[in-house]
Amino acid sequence: MSDQYQADKRRRDALRRMGIDIWVRRQPVESSAVEIPDTEAPAPTARDASLAAPPTPAAEAATAANGDVAAMDWATLEATVAECTHCGLCQGRTQTVFGVGRRDADIMVIGEAPGAEEDRRGEPFVGRAGQLLDNMLRALGYGREQVFIANILKCRPPRNRDPEPEEVAACRPYLARQIALVQPAVILAVGRIAAQNLLDTDRPLRMLRQQVHTFRQGDVPVVVSYHPAYLLRSPADKAKAWDDLKRLRERLPAGAEVHA
Repeated sequence: MSDQYQADKRRRDALRRMGIDIWVRRQPVESSAVEIPDTEAPAPTARDASLAAPPTPAAEAATAANGDVAAMDWATLEATVAECTHCGLCQGRTQTVFGVGRRDADIMVIGEAPGAEEDRRGEPFVGRAGQLLDNMLRALGYGREQVFIANILKCRPPRNRDPEPEEVAACRPYLARQIALVQPAVILAVGRIAAQNLLDTDRPLRMLRQQVHTFRQGDVPVVVSYHPAYLLRSPADKAKAWDDLKRLRERLPAGAEVHA
């Protein structure tokens, strides 16, 4: 069998694990597309919009204290994150969740914040949502270890609530430095909160998904998609997520695909 056949088979298997039906056209005739109902999450509230608001004085002070983050190497950055006390989340964490994966990856995945299991294990995207993310990456031809995965926040918010603006501001220099060190070809922002904070906007997810954006530092293309946890609750939108992944694949450099 050819390498292309094997690659196509792996991609089909990954799509099946995502729960996306694969249709094979038997005749060279056009077929009409099936309209998928829009089961988008509710439009953001005024509180959601506040996540992109200017940081508070306390958050600005935390950012100023991190002024040398932009010069840190990986080891120094990871040690600094582990000891960070710039916001109140440090008081309730088990450990920080720095990020995992290849540190010169083509793809960088950015989510919202650690959950309970991530806080316990110190690794982002574990559990069922992490398994679905792994399948999404396999559909692109990448293994989990071949991308870099991080979150907007490095500590878990209590009861998994939405991040507060000062918490996001305190972690922003860390994430910006991670992006600068990885130098990814493209960023995949999963979920509304991750996308809005990364792009400094209050636009709803359904609008952010419709185009490729640019991260303000480094001119890195950003593709927005659903959070895997949302897709577990709304499997009908997995086909839309696959459309997002195809948009991301178009931004990868030629020959970058790695068949896992």
